[in-house]
Amino acid sequence: MKREIIAILRGIKPNEVLAVAHSIADSGITQIEVTMNSPDVFDSIKLLCDEFRDDIQIGAGTVTNTKQVETLSDIGGVRFIVSPNFDSEVVEATKKMGMMSFPGVITPTECFSALKSGADGLKFFPATLLGEANLSALKAVLPQGFLCIWLGESVQKTFYHGLMLGQLVLELALDYTKLVIALKLFMKKQRLLFYPMIKLNNDH
Repeated sequence: MKREIIAILRGIKPNEVLAVAHSIADSGITQIEVTMNSPDVFDSIKLLCDEFRDDIQIGAGTVTNTKQVETLSDIGGVRFIVSPNFDSEVVEATKKMGMMSFPGVITPTECFSALKSGADGLKFFPATLLGEANLSALKAVLPQGFLCIWLGESVQKTFYHGLMLGQLVLELALDYTKLVIALKLFMKKQRLLFYPMIKLNNDH
């Protein structure tokens, strides 16, 4: 069963990445991101792209400049780019090279500017600054049908606030616990995170 979650590998090494990725894939999660602040990150991402081909969507996180985008595009097989900030040049370069773009946003201006630049979705970061009331207000004015990524300060708050955007997240939380147990070592080292990925729908 496919699960609309992105698993993020932070600080992972090339000699570890395939074993961890297979555990994630076996749980039904089909989107894996490796952050730029990981050792030999381009090697890890290439290993993942070569190993999984079209079965798993491989992406890169903490991407902050167009040079990184170009290098990731040259690897071949990278499907999406996630950033902690909104930079129109990064978004435009990502789209030009055929990858999905998820810039980091927090304000309405950033949200609308990112979408206007061609972003496929929005990453609310740092999500803890947004809060429940602000999230509700944003939900009322943002266009429907785009993907948004929510990263909270804890697993519980991530899924709780994700429910504000889509009912899908509650079901995902049940399986998340099992995956955390299976990868407990990486959680302890804060090297594995999860983004719920929700399609915004203002009807709920």
